[in-house]
Amino acid sequence: MDMRKLVGRNVKRVRQKRGLTQEQFAEISGFSQQYISTLERGQRNPTIVTIYELATTLGVGPIELLRAGRKRSGSN
Repeated sequence: MDMRKLVGRNVKRVRQKRGLTQEQFAEISGFSQQYISTLERGQRNPTIVTIYELATTLGVGPIELLRAGRKRSGSN
């Protein structure tokens, strides 16, 4: 499992669940929109401190960004 892609998918999922655009999330998190974009595409290797900061901004625990989700039947 590629942890970069896993973290990126989880950040995107939680961000979208919170109704935030990448731009809005960048503004409140202090990271650039470009960083958020490349992170969500699995092209960044975030440090544990970065994962903690992103999770805190999103209102979830850091483990939520590291957790592998189960694929549901019929979903992409």
